[in-house]
Amino acid sequence: MDVLRGNQSNVQEYLLQGSILETNREMLLHRLNGLCDMVDTGPEKFHDHEMVFVLRGPTAIPSVVLSVRRALDHAENPWHIRYVGPVEVGDRNRPTLMRSCIDVGVSENIRQFLGEMGFALDYEYVSRGYIFRKGRLKVTVSKLNKVLNSSNPEHFEPMSSSCLVELSVVAPYQDQIQEDMKNFAEQLKPLVNLEKIDHRRLQQGI
Repeated sequence: MDVLRGNQSNVQEYLLQGSILETNREMLLHRLNGLCDMVDTGPEKFHDHEMVFVLRGPTAIPSVVLSVRRALDHAENPWHIRYVGPVEVGDRNRPTLMRSCIDVGVSENIRQFLGEMGFALDYEYVSRGYIFRKGRLKVTVSKLNKVLNSSNPEHFEPMSSSCLVELSVVAPYQDQIQEDMKNFAEQLKPLVNLEKIDHRRLQQGI
């Protein structure tokens, strides 16, 4: 995935998410291959191990959540640490979810460093799938897998019979980005319906 550079304080992630049954995945991959830029080369493949760490404070203070990701198929690549802020409060009619985002490369000892800072591993999973690009738009189609042995992330099993589909852009604030994403998402219907989903509201049962 992407490393952000320059002035990161103004960077936003725009996001739409959906799911598709694995039995229909090939139809979606074929549609994306026709819509996106890599018609000749095909999509990028990825096989990542992601660990989510939480620093819990007093009840009145929100927990800090950081994601650490490494590529299992390219061990020589740097690890990444990612922070996403709360969903931006604003116009409910916005076509996409929008939140601040920081994603940077780190060394392999990041887990030890986070432990010394007081972070604890909350959960982990392995994702395998494809990345498509259409200009600044990025689409991922991935299968999420439960890690069965923390010391060996290659030992996993599928969480469900569905694949996660995400359409995202990481960039400074621009209204046009959301319209571009909305228009692209329309071209994927009825195979997959991409929506803005606030997972924190789901966890709170709102």
